This record gives sequence, structure tokens and C-alpha cells, in this order.
Amino acid sequence: MATTREIEIGDSVASVAASLAEGHGIREIDGDRMVLNMGPSHPSTHGVLRIVLELDGEVITKATPDIGYLHRGDEKIAENMTYTQFIPYTDRLDYLAPLANNVAYSLAVEKLLDVHDKLPLRCQYIRVICCELARISAHLLGLGAFAMDVGALTVFLHTFTEREKIYSLCESLTGARFTTSYTRIGGVARDTPAGWIDALEKFLLEVEVNFDESEKLLTRNRIWVDRTRNVGVISREDAIDYGITGPNLRGSGVDYDVRKAHPYLIYDQLEFDVPLGSVGDCYDRYLVRMEEMRQSVRIIRQCIKGLPGGRDNQGGEAVNLDDGKIVLPPKAKVLTSMEELIHQFMLVTQGVNAPKGEIYFGAENPKGELGFYINSLGGGTPNRLKIRAPSFVNLSILPELLKGCLISDVVAILGSIDFVMGECDR
Repeated sequence: MATTREIEIGDSVASVAASLAEGHGIREIDGDRMVLNMGPSHPSTHGVLRIVLELDGEVITKATPDIGYLHRGDEKIAENMTYTQFIPYTDRLDYLAPLANNVAYSLAVEKLLDVHDKLPLRCQYIRVICCELARISAHLLGLGAFAMDVGALTVFLHTFTEREKIYSLCESLTGARFTTSYTRIGGVARDTPAGWIDALEKFLLEVEVNFDESEKLLTRNRIWVDRTRNVGVISREDAIDYGITGPNLRGSGVDYDVRKAHPYLIYDQLEFDVPLGSVGDCYDRYLVRMEEMRQSVRIIRQCIKGLPGGRDNQGGEAVNLDDGKIVLPPKAKVLTSMEELIHQFMLVTQGVNAPKGEIYFGAENPKGELGFYINSLGGGTPNRLKIRAPSFVNLSILPELLKGCLISDVVAILGSIDFVMGECDR
């Protein structure tokens, strides 16, 4: 038997090749166990995630996630940009819910500026509508992909039909379907266009029908139940210990939702329930997300009813802070007033003048708590910016969760966790 030898960084290519040819550096596996690479391009990994599986037959004895294939250095990029310039980069985190990412980041900067509680009421209502639309969109895709992974293709087609309608609403509101960049520090890019609220109400009626159809196809489906019930069980204690948040945490029975625990915007004025699981398996996580989408519809309807200024803002309610040092002044004033011209020049070239200090803000995103830590030395760019990506934290439990499962269970477990690698790797 060849003895193993560690490969050093300074070794030449020829010596490394010779060592590998002799069997050095390759860990021996006792018995009939084998190593299987799952990913990084397998369709059931929901992105470029690689999992190195050690198998005993079809039973997983060890699982090692390998991440970083989508790493772009967002946090370092933020240090070389103004706070406003970084907004488009937040679209690329959980790219299934860009509107929610925009809102979370803007609220973090507004907390640093100490204006988060001074936002116009209409702006807050619009932001909540955007966040809940993003939640429905992300959960629809997660549910459709989850169902397709275990063989239910029809559900995928149903959910994507509704997501297409959400993209049309996003396009009308923001000018973009996918990467919205809609929120601004101190407000939003523009008010809702005429007729947009009517189109939103029509969508809410249609998507509820879709929820019913999807549940009829899945909830009592024998194959679906067998593939998800008592599979991938995350105990309440493990969920807390691993820092899991969002539907995955609530699926394990932990009653924690940032919108309830630490309300922001107008969430403390809205009525909605937080669905909880009892077992913590894939089936519970599916049920939690289905009910979360229904609660999002409930929240949006309340926002439509209480929207200041009415559907088409007949009252002329503001959607941005009245502060020329934070929000770009109206173009007409820039062309006629020296003060507004100076404000625009300073904001575009140097950014908002943030105070020294550090803050953390977390929002309840579709995948869990999306948090931003900002360390400021003053000026228009952050000294440090750290993103708490829920997908990254949620994936940390995979080595514990996959141990003892079958290979066929992996796709069901990954689908139930519902992660996005753009957010994980950032």
C-alpha cells in the first residue's frame, strides 16, 4: 500500500503529477464507500453549488459543500462606490427577489443616516408592496423548482405562469423585469404609474387560484408526500444553533419573523400570520412557503386599501424625503436654482454625506434574514460593508442534514431549503 504524502504549494507540476500517479495524496476509503461529485452544474443544485458526497451504497456518510463559484466580491466593491451606486449590486444577491434586496439595503443606509423613521408614508406602503411581491415571486420559483426536482413538472409550469405576471408588474413599475434597481436612499425611483394598482389587484385574484391548483397537485399527492415527509428533518435546536432564518427556521416550529420581531416600514400596522411547521421536514417547509404566499397577498391588499394619496396618487403624496442632501432634487429646480444644482452635483459625484458610525439592519427576505452591516468613517462611501446572506447561512447545515440520507433525497432537501447561489457567494 502506498503511503500518503501531503502535496506542498512549492512542489513542481511534475512532482505533483508523479505523486498522484503513485496514489499519493488520495485519501483511502474503507470498504465499499465511494466519493461522488454532485455539481457544480447538476440541474438539481439550483445554481453552481458542488457537494462532495461520500457514499456507502446509496446512503450518504459524509457531505461537504463546496461554494464560491459565483463569488464577485460585492462587499469589497461597495467600499469603492457611493451608497447609491451600490443599489444595482443588491439586485444580484437573491436575484429572484431584487425588489426586496433594494429595500433592505436602502433601509440600512437610511438607518445610518438616521432618517429611516422619517420616510413618507406612501413610500413605505409602496416598499412593502414591492417586498411582498418579491416574496411571492421567489416562493413561486422555489416551489416550482422543488416540485420539478422530484418529478412534478406541471407545478413548475403553473408557478412560472404567475411569475411572468409579476415580471410584467415589475416592468411597469420600475422599467426592468429582472434587475429592478427601484429603491433609492430616502425613497423610490418613481411613483406607481396610472392603472398599476388595478393590474396588481387583478394579479392577486389570479395568483390565489394558482395557489389552490398547486396545492391540489401536491399537498395530498402520494408521491410528493412520500418524497418529502420525514425527509431532511431539521430539529428546532439545530435550526437555532446553525443560525437558520426565514421559512426554513419557521418550518422547524421556531416563531421568528423579522417583520414581527423587529418591525420596519409599516409592518407593525398590518395584520398577517406567521405560519409554523411542527416536524421540520421538507414537507413542512413546503407548507410554510405556501401559506406565506397567501399571507403576502393579504398584506398587499391591506396596503392597497390604505395607500396614502389613493391608487393613482390623486392627492400628490410624496414618495421621497424632502431633503436635497439625500435625494436628488427635481430636474426643473436643478435647471433654475443654484442650490439644487449644487446638491445634485454633490450627490452624483460624492454621494450622501453619511456620519461616522456603524449600524446593522436585517430584513425578512424570502430566503431569510438579509442583513447589512455598515461601518462608516463619514462621507459618501462605506468604510466596510458586510452582507448577511441567508442562503449562505442556511446551507451551513448541509453536512449535518445530508448525513444518513439517500442520494435521491438530496434533490428534495436542496429544493426545500430554497437557496440562491448569487446571494450565498456574493
